[in-house]
Amino acid sequence: MRHIISILLQNEAGALSRVASMFSSRGYNIESLTVAATHVPEVSRLTMVTLGEDAVIAQIINQSRKLVDVLEIADITSRAHLESEIMIVKVAATGANRGAVAEFTDERYGIVLDDTEHTLTLQFTGGARHISSVLAELREVAEIIELARSGTAALERGDAVLAPPA
Repeated sequence: MRHIISILLQNEAGALSRVASMFSSRGYNIESLTVAATHVPEVSRLTMVTLGEDAVIAQIINQSRKLVDVLEIADITSRAHLESEIMIVKVAATGANRGAVAEFTDERYGIVLDDTEHTLTLQFTGGARHISSVLAELREVAEIIELARSGTAALERGDAVLAPPA
């Protein structure tokens, strides 16, 4: 099963490595990983997507709680949440397909970031499934030259907040 793990950790060297190694040492691949400082500069939010058995993921989360750098951790998969990622993709854009690429981008609420004689660089945002779907459809419209995806960022919906213990 796909799990979205949200972690607040101290914003210091080595913290990310210790958390990631907790998962990889048990043989779990990290499908997506995003991390950045929060509105509190000393705290970073790490959002990790992994595939695994519920019981084993729960065990790894409990073990991760014991790491000195981890302030709070939660599997938000089954909770009401929002998730998004960014994809930036450079495609070949010749006279023949340039209009089709522009129309495709507009229809999927994308943005043209760069327009050169031979390429268009596009940006799309949305959930992981949406981004994967856009990518599959885009391959039918244009040749993909280069691609970067940010990985999933996620927050619980409504008033729920992942916060360090007081």
